[in-house]
Parts: sequence; structure tokens; C-alpha cells
Amino acid sequence: MRTILITGPGGSGRTTVAAATALAAARAGTRTLVLGGDRDDTLGAALGVSTGPAPTLVEPNLTAWRPDPAQGFRDDLAALQDRASSVLDLLGAARLDPEELTPLPGAEELALLRALRDAALAEAHDLLVVDLPPAPRALALLALPEELRRYLRRLLPPERQAARALRPVLGRLAGVPLPAEGLYEAAARWDLELAAAEAVVADRNTVVRLVAEPGPAGADAVRAATLGLALRGLRPDLLIANRVLPEDAPADSWLAGPVAQQRKTLEEWQGAYDVRTVAHLGRDPRGADDLAALDAPGVSPAASPVEWPVTDRLAGDGVLVWHIPLPGAIRDDLDLVRRGDELVVAAGPFRRIVPLPSALRRCTVDGAALREGELSVRFAPDPQLWPRTR
Repeated sequence: MRTILITGPGGSGRTTVAAATALAAARAGTRTLVLGGDRDDTLGAALGVSTGPAPTLVEPNLTAWRPDPAQGFRDDLAALQDRASSVLDLLGAARLDPEELTPLPGAEELALLRALRDAALAEAHDLLVVDLPPAPRALALLALPEELRRYLRRLLPPERQAARALRPVLGRLAGVPLPAEGLYEAAARWDLELAAAEAVVADRNTVVRLVAEPGPAGADAVRAATLGLALRGLRPDLLIANRVLPEDAPADSWLAGPVAQQRKTLEEWQGAYDVRTVAHLGRDPRGADDLAALDAPGVSPAASPVEWPVTDRLAGDGVLVWHIPLPGAIRDDLDLVRRGDELVVAAGPFRRIVPLPSALRRCTVDGAALREGELSVRFAPDPQLWPRTR
């Protein structure tokens, strides 16, 4: 199944573009599911139908779904209370009723991730179009599965489950309680769920598509989003320049200034992205007819994965070099920290902790340089760890 993840700065029209993209694919004969994550029914407003927790058939080949984060939160907490019933009873704690539960911050993102995973696993459609939150929240959402899996592995290492049968004996010997078996089982289940969501994002049939209005604010937002995606090993397949004004506006019209501004931005974008333009209709698009008039781009070919290669320069310079593409990064906003077998990379407001390739784990960091949108980190072999040659 192909997946198109659509995001952009807030107010750029990403929901409308997502709806138009899904409609165009469906009318071309592709079984399409469009998934919305907004609490308000902005997706339904664009499609001209109401959407909600139950998938809605918009027209042949097109289904819309907007999962309910409140229901998912209530179900998860109820299940957690059931698993921890013995502990709650021991503490004399009163259980929470589902009716009194209000979703905590982040529940919407988790509900969207779960829906993304469920839709991919169901394989009931050929194309999944996802209306992600605005770019900053979308980037955090895409990073969430990897980050949560890392936390789980650090807090409850899988290899410690091998001592499951000895846990009661070890607890008596140590004199302190050890994690219960149910905790490890829950961690393993969460890890599987997160891995499934992470696999959808990392799949070569998944692409990220940016939507922005051409102009200074849109250019800044696209530059930041591209950097954030690059740090996750992703790049946009298309940049949709939305609400493009007509070029034939009279020179003495108030539109002359915005048109000149958008023309300058489009020229910059066309040198760095595969840009598709969507014209301004002069009104907010509503319903299938308006969406069809936008002529949104369809499904593009599968994107090649973003590589972070390691080059061997031991013979000449005595180092290995790890190449990390970071388009738009600024030298003063970069920070690198080696922590054990991991490298912490910070670029502007974005941060990622990545495991080192096996060869680099036996090296020490020897320096780094940023040139033409690529960060090159040099590693020198550690004499105490590097295999000796005769």
C-alpha cells in the first residue's frame, strides 16, 4: 500500500490538499482512505461530508476516517487499570470511571499513530492519505515511535526477560521487589505496536508531502520542515505551492506586491524541490467540485531512501566519515554529543539520538564539518578497540 503523509505550516491548506489528493486518486480508480487527525472536522468540511470515528464512504473508492482520541484514551486507561488491579486494590486506590476521563495532551497524536498503523495492517485500501498536524507537531509525531521504543529499551531491556523464571528468587536475595512479569509483557506489546507504526513511516512506499503558501513565511516554514525531516532520514517527494495567485494581475493592483513575492519564492523552491502549484480559487474550497478544480498532484513514484553512508578514508586520512544530509542546517545551530554507542545530533530546534554503525562504535569522534547541506562526522579508530593488523 502507498502512503502519503501531508503536512505544512498551520493555515497553509494542508487539509484541503490532502482531501483533494485523495479525491483525485479515488476518481482515478484507486481504493483510497484519507485519514484526518484534527479535533475539529476540517477534513469533513473540505470533503463536504461529516467524518468521525467510524470510516465514512465519501464516494466510490474514497473513504474518510477521523479517529476519536478520547475513546482511545479511555480504552487504554481502562485496560491499564485492569492489568494493575491487584496493585490498585493493595493500595486501596479507587478506579477511574470512563465517563470522568479527559484525554491528556498528546492523545490525539497517539490516536493518529494507531490509526495509521491499523490502516496499513488492514490492507483494505491501495492508497492511504494522511492529513498530519501542522509541521512542528507532525515532526514530533513522526519521531514519537522511535523515541518511545528507545525509552522502553532503556527502562526495560529485553535481554533481562531471560531471568523471568529467576525473578522471585532474585527478589528475595536482593531484598527489593523486581519488575513484575506483566510489566515486561506490556513493554513487549507496546514495542510491537510502536514498531508497526515506525515501519509505516520508514517504508519505501511512504512519502512525505509539504504544503505551503509561497512567500517569506512559507519559505521559512518549508526550510525548517525540510531540516526536521532530514534529521529523521526523510525528504519530501513534492512541495505543493498552495493558493498561487494569477500572474496576470494588473501592475497597479494591490495584488502586484503579493504576486511578485510569490514569484520570488517559487523560483527559490524550484531550484531545490519538485514543486507543484495549486491555484487560488478565490474562495475556501468546499465539496468535491471545488476539490476537483484544484487539480491536486497524484501519487508519485516511490522515493529512494535517504542514505547516511560511511566512507572509508583510513588509508589516506586515518578516519572513517559518516555523511548525514541536513539541507538548510546552519553551522551555529548544530550540536553533536557522543554517548556510548549513540550520537546525539541537534540541528536548530530538532534533536535525534541515533545508534552508531558497528564500525564507528570502535572509534572516537575526530571532528565534524558542515558543507553544502551535509554534515560530515569524522571518526578515528580507538587503538584499544580497533582490530590490530599484522
